[in-house]
Amino acid sequence: MSGLVRTAHRILHNCVKNSSVAGAVVSRTQVPVKRDFTRGIWHMSCSKRLDSTSASSNLLHHSNTCGCGCGLKALHTKGERELVEFLTEEIVAERKAQKLKTLPSEVEGFSVKGDGAEVVLTKELKDEIVKITFNVNHTVDSEDFGDDVQQEKQEFAEMRSKPQFEVDLVRGATTLGFTCSFLQDPPTTNAEEYNDIFGIDEVTLYKGEWSDKVYAVAGDVLDGYLYDLLMNLLEEKGISNEFVQKISDFSTAYEHTAYINLLEGISKFTIGK
Repeated sequence: MSGLVRTAHRILHNCVKNSSVAGAVVSRTQVPVKRDFTRGIWHMSCSKRLDSTSASSNLLHHSNTCGCGCGLKALHTKGERELVEFLTEEIVAERKAQKLKTLPSEVEGFSVKGDGAEVVLTKELKDEIVKITFNVNHTVDSEDFGDDVQQEKQEFAEMRSKPQFEVDLVRGATTLGFTCSFLQDPPTTNAEEYNDIFGIDEVTLYKGEWSDKVYAVAGDVLDGYLYDLLMNLLEEKGISNEFVQKISDFSTAYEHTAYINLLEGISKFTIGK
């Protein structure tokens, strides 16, 4: 791979990133990403039906066959009923759209541990531990089809999670840490040119626990050759383009499951169970 080409592409990528997020500071915390597309289109098909619903009373009495699923003769507000009706249909649609019904416990030899929105992948090598950490919050967006594609078609775009992730190489009490993120521009298909799908945002080295006092250097100010060597080091530890793509696949499935669980939780909360 040409170091000059990779360096040039990295500089262009950072220029785009810096221009789109003014004053952004790279850190070892997840940066929220704005979601440009809604997940469901339920409101598009049901808005007329909801608008035509009688609003003569703000309280609607439900029977034992209540559409919200409460199973009781309870009083729910109009807003609660409409919310539960939407959630019921949305949950069914999202479950049908799930590509992975059961999340794997291992990804390419890395054991997987999830705690809420945070995921940790761990692999033990001969003399060190490789740990990858990422948070799925605010990491989902639709695939970009370009300005020439109609807006209604973009509503059906696949939602992909591409989180910023930490790679820690731990040897004893010392950790060499990398903050990495997916590149905005798609890789070229020319094998002789730059083809990385992720880049290094930050590098740090520390003993014990990380804190704000630990020095870190941004990836875009590293010497180009040093940057290439660090990328090669990550690849030797298993952090290749192919593996990072699988991180995105797993993160997408994990975030989707968390989203469905959230919908179900809101529905149960609204019903009062």
